[in-house]
Amino acid sequence: MRTTVRYAALAASGLLALSSLTACANDAAGSTADSGANKGDGKGEHVKIMVGGLDKVIYLPAMLTQRLGYFDAEGLDVELLSEPAGVQAETALVSGQVQGAVGFYDHTLDLQTKGKAVESVVQFSRAPGEVQIVSARKADEITSPADFKGRKLGITGLGSSTDFLTKYLAVKNGVKVSEFTPVAVGAGPTFISALQQGAIDSGMTTDPTVATILKKNAGKVLLDMRTPKGSQEALGGPYPSSSLYMQTEWVNGHKKTVQKLVNAFVKTLKWMSTHSASAIAAKMPDDYSQGDRTIYAGAIKSTLPMFTEDGVMPENGPETVERVLKAFNPNIKNADVDLSKTYTTEFAEKAAR
Repeated sequence: MRTTVRYAALAASGLLALSSLTACANDAAGSTADSGANKGDGKGEHVKIMVGGLDKVIYLPAMLTQRLGYFDAEGLDVELLSEPAGVQAETALVSGQVQGAVGFYDHTLDLQTKGKAVESVVQFSRAPGEVQIVSARKADEITSPADFKGRKLGITGLGSSTDFLTKYLAVKNGVKVSEFTPVAVGAGPTFISALQQGAIDSGMTTDPTVATILKKNAGKVLLDMRTPKGSQEALGGPYPSSSLYMQTEWVNGHKKTVQKLVNAFVKTLKWMSTHSASAIAAKMPDDYSQGDRTIYAGAIKSTLPMFTEDGVMPENGPETVERVLKAFNPNIKNADVDLSKTYTTEFAEKAAR
């Protein structure tokens, strides 16, 4: 049995005017998922999972589970694919390219209003893990979200969770969505280049991008939502973010496979809760550290508080997410969302036992 990793990098929309910020797509995202989730090749049940950025610390459990061998132990042949933003992982899921997506839980609410039944089957986190960064040149001008008016604000992609959270922070602080310009800059080098070149004044991103920006003195932290405390202060409650979510119909038809996936992820979350950031960093691919293992371990340490230990949805988390989305999203504001259908604790609770 094996676990395969393939990458699909898409050029971040909104950066067409920046000739230095380009990316190309390979054929990974275009592959067709096996609806039976079993290739019959003797290597275990085959499942494709799209991740909204495999090298992002907020989605660390996906790669770490592979590196620890927990997918193999469950008899699964998991193929991990990567896109730069969670919204693209969502698209791959609903189009049937993959069976699962690792991304923010808030997509399940948004999709329900569009007639798509999708649910989180294991919850990795209880906080967004996001950081609002301000360009070093604008640090004296932008001291809170109230200063977002008239600014160019970086997000991973239009319709992404960073887009959602940026809009909420603006509206919460008296700035209308129409009064600032969201710019899709992805994460990593494209985000950093946009910040340094003035394509954005501020932006929302995660580690290890945050750690690299601070090391380069290219920006300063405005809001830190990498911990439950930071989530409470910025959003008014726990904000379950990174998760494995899947189409409800597929979950109901493949419960044994879903249970194996959740078993593997819960083992990883438990392992993370008993090991240091340095030990976790040592398990990850060398290129994730971008040449500096110490900085990378520090990035993991800063983000570790966001993760759950049991994969269970945090109490009152869905309600916080709904309240945040209703503040700016007209589709959800005027919709009667059934939160009970956006997640399940069935598999995580069984895995914990």
